[in-house]
Amino acid sequence: MTDTTGRIFRDTAHRFGKRVALRRKEYGLWHDITWSQYYNTAKKVGAALISMGLEQGQCVSIIGDNCPEWVYIDMGVQCAGGVATGIYSTNAWEQVHYVVENSESRFLFVENEEQLDKWLHFADRTPLLKRVIVWETKGLRHFQDSRVMTFEAFLEAGEAAIQSDPEAFEKRIDQSKPDDLAVLIYTSGTTGPPKGAMLTHRNVTWMARAVTFENEFIDGDEVLSFLPLCHIFERLFSVFGQLVSGYVVNFIESSDTVSQNMVEISPTVGYAVPRIWEKYHSTIYIKMSDATWFKRKAFQWASRIGERRADLKLAHKPVPAWLNMAYGMAHFCVLRSLKEHMGFDRMRVAYSGAAPISPDVLRFFQSIGVNLVEGYGQTEGSGVTCLASDKNAKIGTVGKPVPGSEVKIAPDGEILVKSPGVFAGYFNNPEATSETVVDGWLYSGDVGELDDEGYLRITDRKKDIIVTAGGKNITPQYIENKLKFSPYINDAVVVGDKRKFLACLIMIDEDNVVKYAQDQKVQFSTYRDLTQDIRITELIAGEVNKVNNSLARVEQVKKFVILPKKLYEEDGEVTPTMKVKRKFVNQAFADLIEGMYGGKT
Repeated sequence: MTDTTGRIFRDTAHRFGKRVALRRKEYGLWHDITWSQYYNTAKKVGAALISMGLEQGQCVSIIGDNCPEWVYIDMGVQCAGGVATGIYSTNAWEQVHYVVENSESRFLFVENEEQLDKWLHFADRTPLLKRVIVWETKGLRHFQDSRVMTFEAFLEAGEAAIQSDPEAFEKRIDQSKPDDLAVLIYTSGTTGPPKGAMLTHRNVTWMARAVTFENEFIDGDEVLSFLPLCHIFERLFSVFGQLVSGYVVNFIESSDTVSQNMVEISPTVGYAVPRIWEKYHSTIYIKMSDATWFKRKAFQWASRIGERRADLKLAHKPVPAWLNMAYGMAHFCVLRSLKEHMGFDRMRVAYSGAAPISPDVLRFFQSIGVNLVEGYGQTEGSGVTCLASDKNAKIGTVGKPVPGSEVKIAPDGEILVKSPGVFAGYFNNPEATSETVVDGWLYSGDVGELDDEGYLRITDRKKDIIVTAGGKNITPQYIENKLKFSPYINDAVVVGDKRKFLACLIMIDEDNVVKYAQDQKVQFSTYRDLTQDIRITELIAGEVNKVNNSLARVEQVKKFVILPKKLYEEDGEVTPTMKVKRKFVNQAFADLIEGMYGGKT
């Protein structure tokens, strides 16, 4: 069955009515928003846009943190026949200008004064933009501009439009076709300027159903929305998947309260990028190192039992009855409490996506009873190509293609994808589109292999493969993931193309390294001081050596350097989803790289 997001939204809202759809926290209390309230507010948004001249197929940009207003606007735009275009709230004004101009947006919704200030930098350079709407007006009491209006006034305009023409909004929903554009999602720009990936109603509604085929959502499910809503990963769960399955979406208070809100909500389905799962893992590791002797021993005992059980499950081997009984005891005595402290006690299944994750991290969570599985995909494929089942995960792979998808491996190892989720192309960029989709096949840019059972294993990005001076092909991602399993290493970039050996740029995990420094009485005043201390270098050297012991000689990291600064999105070093921009980092720290190879320092 294929339909449009608007029709599915309307049907779901009418079916569930007074059931809770969304939840937000204000003044210390969680507040429920029903499906009827969700739909009626989105209807006012859509009606106002129609009355102000939004035509079908035109783009509307949204910038702000995750909150109900974001999805009201998102669905209001799509129902009105528009194309919802999200912008990362962390983007600088130049990047915001780029997206608004490149997408030819007619309206811009901004969260607050901070985001409005970004628009003011380019206010006179986007002639197609008709109106800017602000939904949080704190600090803007005396601000006046004929092009700007409050969200409250905008909704009043929508209410008036509905009274004037009660059928206009519903007609727009019915006029939309499955192959019309629903959303424009800009790529993270790791290799150049962001490109707007055009996703149709057919793309996103098909994907919303496909991802729940193996791991079905059940009545009463809840998720916590904290990844950027303009990213396809979060959009699938907070918007499209919810439209189909009807579960509850809870919005975090802020990026600083994710852990607290996770405990308060205790979602039944979890999802995050690898950096988040790695952070949880390192936090557990450090807390256990600080625990009492008895708690440490209890955790080690429970972990060993969990690991034996997880290894058998992930290898698709039967688990002996005695081991299941032992695990039940370990869970009751130790692991249950651990999961409650993290907010994972109700989590039936959890997903890692948007970037590769270390198999060791997956194995760790499986061992403590968090059913973490990996998925794989890209924006151009509507988010998901392969997904592991919660009952049939296989370590080292990203699962099998979702039903309706075809995956094949090109002669050079590149992963090719064909499915109803393959996008309609890049907005106003036919040249890039023709390079990415050939004869209906999406050229992913990733290198991988399919095993005998149909599971896909990702080896690396095609452009990132290193060819050493000795002619050996090295996949840096595999090595980097092993390094990131260390609680003291936040990220790593392996280098060595056309070199005699591999070297690595290391980004430390600040919280855990600072704690180590305090425990070892290492004196430092700045982040740079911390990274340059010989005892910290020795700490990281020990972690690198552990990884080297598990690698073939040609894959071993012979030299490393700790970066003297943290990587920031504002400096262009990482994407909004915290993926390192390898090319940029290699250029920015070229002197450090040359120093490891005996060049200038």
